[in-house]
Parts: sequence; structure tokens; C-alpha cells
Amino acid sequence: MTEVLDGGVKIVKEGAEPGVMVRAEQVHKSFGSLEVLRGIDLTVRTGEVSCVLGPSGSGKSTFLRCVNHLEKINAGRIWVDGELIGYRERGGKLHELRSREVAAQRRDIGMVFQRFNLFPHMTVLANVMEAPLRVRGESKAEVRERSATLLARVGLADKSGGYPGQLSGGQQQRVAIARALAMRPKLMLFDEPTSALDPELVGEVLDVMKDLAREGMTMIVVTHEIGFAREVGDSLVFMDGGVVVESGVPREVIANPRHERTKAFLAKVL
Repeated sequence: MTEVLDGGVKIVKEGAEPGVMVRAEQVHKSFGSLEVLRGIDLTVRTGEVSCVLGPSGSGKSTFLRCVNHLEKINAGRIWVDGELIGYRERGGKLHELRSREVAAQRRDIGMVFQRFNLFPHMTVLANVMEAPLRVRGESKAEVRERSATLLARVGLADKSGGYPGQLSGGQQQRVAIARALAMRPKLMLFDEPTSALDPELVGEVLDVMKDLAREGMTMIVVTHEIGFAREVGDSLVFMDGGVVVESGVPREVIANPRHERTKAFLAKVL
């Protein structure tokens, strides 16, 4: 539990832990009779890159979507920077927040999907500017300057006046990353950001993510890019069947997996 100053008033954040950005406790999620998450425990420290591996259907993407309440959990709790996500707890019971309260929480959590989801009728620069203007209500001049800086940061300064349909898949994904960063998030979620790309375009997106890691951005990355996990990840989580099977330092888990299921998976993808 920590105290945060807000205009001189001390606000106690009940779920806060020093140095911890994300904490998930016994997270369960079902779709009808299908139990997709069966008790996920996960801690991601501030500034850490946590890579999540696992076969299709293991619950990786579902868990990621639960972190910013795009999916409602059935049991358990998730905190981001000490704030309980999606719910308010009273008397040991969870009560779901109103839509505008959830939207306010999402402002601090950037997410990059497999598909780029850019607005095709808007220029590249306008795509990046849209959320800060509409959601945060920031000044257009300030947002334009920041958005242009972000496009330069992802190597697309010369594409700001173009449209998504004129870009390659890798370029579109880099715009999507710039768009997420425009909201100045404290946490970035990546849901297999290179899976929809041609192999020769993967590297340009991973390079942007590596730069973010070097700058200390807290990231949870669902990926099949083992090399990225080994090189950039601070922690690695292997999921299967809706549970965390194994976790640890990426190089150690990849080189010497302890669990037979992890060994079998890595044998197929390495």
C-alpha cells in the first residue's frame, strides 16, 4: 500500500506495491462452458518486459485482454499500478465499474493488436492524434507535435500525410504502436504484434519494441518470437490450458525448460 500526493492530498492506493506495475491473482475467465483461464497468477514489475509464450488456445490473448478489461473476468483480481482494474471492491465483493470509469483506466494502458485497426479514411498523423484529442481533450497543437515526434521515433516521419492503405503491414503496425504511445501509457500490451506480417517485415516492428524496452517501458508481450523473448524479455511465462505452466528468466527457460509441456512446445518452435 502506498501514498500518492494529488494536490497536496494523500491518496492511499490499496493494491499498490513498490516497483510492481501489474499483479494478477487467480484470474479465471470462461466463455460459456469453456474455461479459458483457470487461475492465472502473474506479477510484472515496473520497467519490465514480460513475454508470454504458449500454443494457440492457451489463453494468452484472453489474459491480455483481461488486463485492460476488454474481457470481464469471472473470478480473481487484476491491479495495474495499484488500481483494481474493471471493478470496485466492497465488503470482499467485486462490483463492476461504469463504462466511463473503465475507459478512464484504459487511458493509461496502451494496446497493440495482431491487426492494425487503423482508420482507413484518416491520414497516418490523424490516426495517431485521434485518441489524445477525443479521449484526453488535449490541445491540437500539442498533440500534433507529440504525434509527429512519435512517427519519427518509429521511422515514419515521411508517411504522416499518407493513408494506411498506402503502407506495408509493418509500417501500419508501427503506426499502431505510435498511436498507442500517443496516450502516454504507463503500460503497453502487445498481442502477437508480428503474427499478421510477412517475415521480412517482422524485424522493423521488433526494433521499435526493443527501443521501447531500452527506454524502460513496462510491457507484456504475447509472442511467438523466441529470439525477441530471449534478447529483450526480463521474464518469460509459458501458458497452456489456461494456466501458467512455467515462468522464469527467458534465457534459462528457453535453454533449460523444467516442465515437459514447455520442452515439447519449444522443441517445435526453435
